[in-house]
Amino acid sequence: MLKKLLLAVAALVATMGFAFAQVDVNKADQAALDGLKGVGPKMSKAILDERQKGGQFKDWNDLEQRVKGIGGKSSLKLSDAGLTVNGQSKAKSVESKQDKKPKASPDKETKAGETKKEQKADEKKT
Repeated sequence: MLKKLLLAVAALVATMGFAFAQVDVNKADQAALDGLKGVGPKMSKAILDERQKGGQFKDWNDLEQRVKGIGGKSSLKLSDAGLTVNGQSKAKSVESKQDKKPKASPDKETKAGETKKEQKADEKKT
């Protein structure tokens, strides 16, 4: 009796681990995609068809553009449910792109070689 109870608890813990497992969109089969919250048979078929037709998805933006029904909001929800693209969750993908963007300098040139500081100084003189 105790062995059965321990086996049942072990099975429960194992299935909980699968529920929170990461599923890579480029490696998953239909069953794995269907197991994610927010992905049904229609969407998983669309993902698999597009992956077969156009090759693996490069990033979240590529997935959003190629699969009808996946946009910005839904991709965030799918990422929270455990979907990844090349091992990257949507939040990490967005963070890494923001880190790569160059930040504007406060002395950015505004007109004819003048910086904002120089332009303001000229305006104060007049």
